[in-house]
Amino acid sequence: MTKPQSSHILIIDDERDIRRPLAKYLAESGYRVSHAESGRKMDKILSKANVDLIVLDVMMPGEDGFSICKRLQATTRIPIILLTALKDDTDRIVGLELGADDYVSKPFNPRELKARIKTVLRRTLMLPPRSERLNGTVNFDRWRFDLSQKQIVGPNDLVVPLSTGEHDLLLALIEHAGTTLSRDQLLDLTRGVSAPVFDRRIDNQISRLRRKLEQDTRNPAIIQTKWGGGYSFAAELVWS
Repeated sequence: MTKPQSSHILIIDDERDIRRPLAKYLAESGYRVSHAESGRKMDKILSKANVDLIVLDVMMPGEDGFSICKRLQATTRIPIILLTALKDDTDRIVGLELGADDYVSKPFNPRELKARIKTVLRRTLMLPPRSERLNGTVNFDRWRFDLSQKQIVGPNDLVVPLSTGEHDLLLALIEHAGTTLSRDQLLDLTRGVSAPVFDRRIDNQISRLRRKLEQDTRNPAIIQTKWGGGYSFAAELVWS
């Protein structure tokens, strides 16, 4: 029987005394591990290999972890766990807003980091596959949606602006059209924090989107509620 391929973890940290022991520990735990001391070296690895999760130090000379995180989120969906010696909650919040999936403070227990890696991988690998069409303009119902713009255009060229959260949520639903997505999955797809306190955020954003998109919010035809607490994009998509 062929042994299943283990997840590939990429560690980016300019401190060799942290990077190498951590890489060894994770490798001994069954992961495939690569490591780099800078964003430039990271780019070389990503150009040659598929990576399942990135452990990224925040405080690095040159391009820091926040900048790298922001750049990665614009081009990939690789989950990111940030490492930092800073204790300020503001830095933690900034990292999460930039798209990080989790945040671990230095000094850290390698066993704790491994547990967090396992949790993030389990959550993200459970996400359904998304549509291959991620660019351009899509038409549905009465609406035209340019995926790069935070707005939709309706009848008579009526422009309806979307908040960042509404845009990201609509994009996630369209990328998985026809699939029922739970609140937790939608939180992950929109780079929200997976915690019970944020469950209502998804419901509230769904309600706002329905008020903007649906002709009858009591009987929605575009974003439908599914039994068990999920949502599904049900309208036919026409790409242009």
